[in-house]
Amino acid sequence: MSDKNKDTRSQSKKIIYDVYKFFKNLSEKPDLTADFFKRAQEVTAQACRVSTRTVTRICCEASKSVNPQTHVPSPSFKSPRKSYKRAKILTELDDYDASIVGSIVHDIYDNGEYPLSSIILNTLREKINYTGSIKSVHRILKHLNFSFKKCTDGRNLLMEHTDIVAQRCIFLRKMCTMRTNKDSHPVVYVGETWINRNHPTAKEGGVIVCYAGCTRQGFIKNSKLVICSNTGNSIENNCQMNAEVYKQWFLTLLDNIEEPSVIIMGNASYSLTLSENYPKCNSIKADVQKWLTDKKIPYSPLETLAELKIKVKNTISREKSFHLDQLALKRGHEVIRFPPYYHQYNPLELIWAQVKDQVKKLNNNFNIVEIERLTHAALDSMTVCDWDKCVQQAEAVQSQAYEKEIRRDTILEPMIRTILPDNNDYSGDEDADNDEDLLFL
Repeated sequence: MSDKNKDTRSQSKKIIYDVYKFFKNLSEKPDLTADFFKRAQEVTAQACRVSTRTVTRICCEASKSVNPQTHVPSPSFKSPRKSYKRAKILTELDDYDASIVGSIVHDIYDNGEYPLSSIILNTLREKINYTGSIKSVHRILKHLNFSFKKCTDGRNLLMEHTDIVAQRCIFLRKMCTMRTNKDSHPVVYVGETWINRNHPTAKEGGVIVCYAGCTRQGFIKNSKLVICSNTGNSIENNCQMNAEVYKQWFLTLLDNIEEPSVIIMGNASYSLTLSENYPKCNSIKADVQKWLTDKKIPYSPLETLAELKIKVKNTISREKSFHLDQLALKRGHEVIRFPPYYHQYNPLELIWAQVKDQVKKLNNNFNIVEIERLTHAALDSMTVCDWDKCVQQAEAVQSQAYEKEIRRDTILEPMIRTILPDNNDYSGDEDADNDEDLLFL
């Protein structure tokens, strides 16, 4: 029986080695001089029905395991690693697909049902051909700031964190109110995406794209930014995209907006630079004291660094002011931020889907230069008509979502009442505190 491509367990190795040693000892006896016993490895292979190469490999492993210096007098063997069939962990979804997960949970709520992990998983498989497991769904939900709350009837209720819900409601109300009141200010949507090399062996490399479009102008002139990158696997983790690069691009965008507008933009880390500098976590005591003095906040020289940092923390406004927002405000524009994780409200996400599809179809060389060229060509092929369709679709999604938000309060109230009183969701406040603590811990 051939043992080709077949692993040998440690116990089998031990038996084969013992048989080999038996024949080897026989061959060394003076009264047994037959060639049969002198060919110990070949005889062992025949006796155990394995190949001679297997016996040779086992003997080599035995000789290497014996080490007199470490007092290992007898040979030892290792079994090959077992192969386990594990559920596939798949959490690397793009922004648009990740936002679909939240929409599925909300749709289940709207039907007056409890969102079960199995239902969410099956719906994802139908909508986006998702191949992950329930464990993957749990990780995605956690990333999207959903958490389970214990109810009085013993079941767990999946709830979205309060701060995310509030930001979503505020955004939808502002957008729908502007359209209802027929606000005359143009609406400029800003977005960014990452296009990778789409090669099975290429885990890194791709292009970063930033673009902006207006409901009146279409795509803003000179607002296309395509950065070629060989490092990183996302925009925020890429060293070639940082706050300064994004700021220069944003200033160029402001120069090309024809009239005071409402700018709708996301929450990427490089766009969230605060308009005021606060002491950082590694600031020394003298720097913190100077900052408090400049702000005319009283403190005692006897107070420790930790006490001074608490004073700074209590001074920071809950309503953070961002540098880019202030730059836009000085030019007569208003900035509205998208709620986190809800990329379906941005028409540029539909543009990205078309661009990525074109790049994927024409991408044959899998090199960065080719990806950059295809990205430029795909973006340039987008027409004003394409933009108008994407805006209409995104704004229809916004209006439908706002109508559902109003009804959802009534639907969720009976469910919320079943949550145990010691399991309240104050995650929004806690998360805000934690964000500020990053400055001081």
